[in-house]
Amino acid sequence: MGAEEPDLYRDTWVRYLGYANEVGESFRPLVPVSLVWASYGVATAYVTADAIDKGRKAATVHAQDPAQARRVGVAVVDTFIWQGLASVAVPGFTINRLCAASLALLGTVTRWPLPRWATTALGLAAIPFIITPIDRSVDFLMDSSLRKLYGAPGEPPAPH
Repeated sequence: MGAEEPDLYRDTWVRYLGYANEVGESFRPLVPVSLVWASYGVATAYVTADAIDKGRKAATVHAQDPAQARRVGVAVVDTFIWQGLASVAVPGFTINRLCAASLALLGTVTRWPLPRWATTALGLAAIPFIITPIDRSVDFLMDSSLRKLYGAPGEPPAPH
């Protein structure tokens, strides 16, 4: 039995594409807003590609299962919602608010152009610290809500 193949979207450099919008939000004070929105496009493309990949994997694993379509649907929906929240919506909002608050605070403290660069540096520095708490929070949210409807990702709900 060989080693399990690495997941392209979770175990390689491709995973960092999911953080594109956080980088975009960090640079919001310095770049045109169109670049920030483009960063959301990159992150959303990553989320979509990962969801499609998980659907394909579920289709392969459950090829002989009569409930294959349901299992594939659950895998795609679960991955898309989880990634959409944990990789795009929540971290984007978090970095946006952190940067906006720091820009406002630094703007009242000094009139030098430093606050815009400092805000960007703060946003970038915060990214590694927000990932795990956000991932765990989204896991808890989904385990407490949607996943109760359909069970574990890719699995139908347990009979009552």
